[in-house]
Amino acid sequence: MHPHPSETPALLIIDMQQGIQRVSTPRNNPGAEACIAQLLEYWRSAGLPLVHIRHISRQADSVFAPGQSGALFQPALAPRDSEQVFEKNVTDAFTHSGLERWLHARGIRQVVIVGVASENSVEATARSASNLGFVTQVVADACYTFGKTDYSGRQRSAEEVHDMALANLRDEYADVVQSQELLQSLLGGATRIS
Repeated sequence: MHPHPSETPALLIIDMQQGIQRVSTPRNNPGAEACIAQLLEYWRSAGLPLVHIRHISRQADSVFAPGQSGALFQPALAPRDSEQVFEKNVTDAFTHSGLERWLHARGIRQVVIVGVASENSVEATARSASNLGFVTQVVADACYTFGKTDYSGRQRSAEEVHDMALANLRDEYADVVQSQELLQSLLGGATRIS
């Protein structure tokens, strides 16, 4: 599912808002933000389409509730005025957001997904993207999540939750890649970005 050189993949950056930095539960991929920033820089320098997705919660006690700092983008990953922003109220970035129409109007058939949380908005958005016919890639080291208790009451580490989310997506819904692998494929394999 690697992008064909003639295709223009859109980078979808999901929920990189200030509120997610306040979650105290242990997380995985401490370098995810740096990977996202690197991909963002590449997309900007190459003039490729990118979309910032912001969760605006309907719950007043959410870290993403409107009207408070948690709903704002993290400064290092904030969109520029010329960059597209979509807001969502559910986990899936395609539901009631206009994202699908925006991509179709630009002839975009491939999406690259990064952000948080791996088993939540990342997984939901990747499933929808694939089901809607988009060639979908999820960048494993540019996504992260938090530890949680599973259905049977067992505590699972953030890495276990992340790995299971990616396993759910791999082969069926998305090509799961690493950021360096993706950048090499976009650059024709000639140069390593670091």
